[in-house]
Amino acid sequence: MKWIDSRDIAIELVEKFPDVEPQTVRFTDLHQWVTELEEFDDEPNHSNEKILEAIILCWIDEAD
Repeated sequence: MKWIDSRDIAIELVEKFPDVEPQTVRFTDLHQWVTELEEFDDEPNHSNEKILEAIILCWIDEAD
């Protein structure tokens, strides 16, 4: 997975953190969690606030 795979990342996060409310996650924690996903294969420094926001929105959608 790459940073642009927001939906796929969100699905993995829902599975890994089922009890976490995505709206409460800090970007620093989200960044770390994404880079630690087994399927993640991208440069850690290639993210930005817009990408992290997209992941959060997909995560909220997937959690519902």
